[in-house]
Amino acid sequence: MKRVTSGRDAIDSRATGEIPHRQLEDAPVSCSSCAACCCRLEVLLFGERDVPARFIDIDAWGGQVMRRLADGWCAALDRDSMRCTIYAVRPLICREFELGSADCLEERQGSALAYR
Repeated sequence: MKRVTSGRDAIDSRATGEIPHRQLEDAPVSCSSCAACCCRLEVLLFGERDVPARFIDIDAWGGQVMRRLADGWCAALDRDSMRCTIYAVRPLICREFELGSADCLEERQGSALAYR
């Protein structure tokens, strides 16, 4: 489909039956505007020493995990700002779950579908 960029193109498009449109850019990925779906995933701790003890829990198999609140959200997440309160010492898996990565975008898409 041809993109309409000028008034002349708009006139030409009427003759061909095309509807003038403009392609909108995708909004940039931002943690602060996200439903923080990654903050509801279980986070296993693999020898992390800097995570404060108040944020560590033991799972059913005896492994260390990030503590989650009753509603499933990570206890280290500041719900007002949607930012990690222990960002500088966050677990390795959180460091590797990069903003805008394929995993991030997949989780965001899954979360968006869940709220439709």
